[in-house]
Amino acid sequence: MENKIEVLRKMVDSSDNIVFFGGAGVSTESGIPDFRSVDGLYNQKYDYPPEVILSHTFYRRHTEEFYRFYREKMLFLGAKPNHAHSKLAEWEKAGKCKAVITQNIDGLHQAAGSRNVLELHGSVLRNYCESCGTFYGVEHVLHTEGVPTCSCGGSTKPDVVLYEEGLDQDTINSAVSLIAAADILIVGGTSLAVYPAAGLIDYYQGNKLVLINKSSTPRDAGADLLIHGSIGEIFSQL
Repeated sequence: MENKIEVLRKMVDSSDNIVFFGGAGVSTESGIPDFRSVDGLYNQKYDYPPEVILSHTFYRRHTEEFYRFYREKMLFLGAKPNHAHSKLAEWEKAGKCKAVITQNIDGLHQAAGSRNVLELHGSVLRNYCESCGTFYGVEHVLHTEGVPTCSCGGSTKPDVVLYEEGLDQDTINSAVSLIAAADILIVGGTSLAVYPAAGLIDYYQGNKLVLINKSSTPRDAGADLLIHGSIGEIFSQL
């Protein structure tokens, strides 16, 4: 492990075009549960499976029930950035990390200081009126009951990508361009099982693909550097 971390350190030191692609494992070390682990949301019991509740269809048909689940299980406003978030922000400030592309919706990369963050699945910190487009902060949802409404009377929706909804095309295009031009692509804290997001790493054209995850992924064999472990602990050593 120490040898691999030293290899990664030398790679980072010699590059000024790093792109990071991350998933739920980056946030679990900040106390935010993921969906697929033993203790994740998919393995807890509810009247409906979480993947059903977090679908576009369920949101439309059972909006109040959606919001009950959303407020209880999707908002972790007390979470703080960990070593992985902080190190990426440090690299960006030093001119090394060009972008963070994240599947997470918690805003912790920005809280750590990263500025060029592409949120593939949106953010719980933003909500918008479906009638007039006015944006609201997370407090608008957290401190209301039932379905939160806009001052115009329209219902407000979290600015997150639900199941059955497509990703923002501009965000996808930007992510593809950044990954294709990257010197080093570091993929961390993701099982690479969620598509179309996981397919973005196919656009990487370099020979420094780094995969960091606690468990194996379908892409391990194609990595130039593979490290199994906690991304926060690994980044704290860089």
